[in-house]
Amino acid sequence: MRAPIGHFDGARPAPACLDELTSPVADAVRTWRGSVPAEQILYVDTEPEWADTATFVEHYGRDLLERSANCVVVAGKRGGEATLAACVVLSTARVDVNNAVRRQLGARKASFAAMDTATGETGMEYGGITPLGLPGDWPVLVDAAVVDLPYVLVGSGRRRGKLLVPGKAFAELPGAVVLEGLGLA
Repeated sequence: MRAPIGHFDGARPAPACLDELTSPVADAVRTWRGSVPAEQILYVDTEPEWADTATFVEHYGRDLLERSANCVVVAGKRGGEATLAACVVLSTARVDVNNAVRRQLGARKASFAAMDTATGETGMEYGGITPLGLPGDWPVLVDAAVVDLPYVLVGSGRRRGKLLVPGKAFAELPGAVVLEGLGLA
């Protein structure tokens, strides 16, 4: 199957590639109940050494830069309590942690979670964290620009491989909150 975006050797429906995904991501694909059929979530095999955005677009197509999203784990703190959440913004933007995230989480302070926390709590590899398969009680803050795209490239839970996901599917993830202005240019 030809990938709807990028220059990949091929794309396969994610339900047919569960062995390529980390356990939490495979479980999310297996139990997917969104209005977008799970078969429209696609897996593409990629080289792990090219996982970082700048290197990735050089190898798989510069057009992916504006069609890719990063998923980062943040921690909001208030009164000694910490809330972990995920933020999904286009690769050309950065997460507005100090304003949009802090307000949405009702936190006095918000920051990016430590790598060990992000990987340990998600069960995913650093550089491959994806919004599919996150802990069910986490808020998943999604920039509206991500939802508006026909297809978005995101991590697969591992540094090897990526998922191509219809943008509107992000609004249907457990805990999803779509926000205007979550990503800053």
